[in-house]
Amino acid sequence: MKQYSAILIDWDDTIGDWSHAAACALRDLYDDYCLNELFPTLPDFIGLYEPYNLELWDRYGRNEVTKAQLHFERFYYPLMQADNNPSFHGEDKQSLALRMGDDFLRLTNKYFTLLPDAEKVVTYLADRYPLTVLSNGFKEVQYYKLAHSGLQDRFSHIVISEELGFNKPDPRLFSIALQMNNVSAQQAIMIGDSYTSDIAGAKAAGIDQLWIHKEPTEQNATYIVSKLADVMTIL
Repeated sequence: MKQYSAILIDWDDTIGDWSHAAACALRDLYDDYCLNELFPTLPDFIGLYEPYNLELWDRYGRNEVTKAQLHFERFYYPLMQADNNPSFHGEDKQSLALRMGDDFLRLTNKYFTLLPDAEKVVTYLADRYPLTVLSNGFKEVQYYKLAHSGLQDRFSHIVISEELGFNKPDPRLFSIALQMNNVSAQQAIMIGDSYTSDIAGAKAAGIDQLWIHKEPTEQNATYIVSKLADVMTIL
């Protein structure tokens, strides 16, 4: 097995359970904002929100939309798709979308949890390698989650794309992480759940990849495992 000198690792849905927190936050928004008046069921709301949110994050990774645009448009879009009336309960939908975006971030912090085995795996890796978090998440949210994870001291470096002005999969983000660790691309490996941002980005930077992915796929990586705990069988 190849020996590495540094580990780069994604945060959301790799260490932290972002999907759970987001699902709980969307449920609360649906109830708190009486969205049943626009969307008959919660899945109807999520069915409009989720695909467009994923599209926005993909475009954000390519620097095609700003953080502010993503924050606003992911809620404004479903509101307008459900009913093109510019207001709801007397509030302009643009203002409503911004307020929902702020509440969504607050609620995802409220519902933050680690993925199963995250503490064990991070502790295992940190005892053997310098660990660097490499995240596209919004900085105020990511630093909150890191501070409340109980794991922050396990990481040698924290790299948040927003603070640098470019996002994964941009190779520059990976190059900065390599420089922080004083290692070459051949001495590092990237661990993540997203093929587009984590795996493709690491490939473009010449870094080996460890992809956490459950479903059968035609895409490839240096290593593919089905769950986070399997990382310990490789590194």
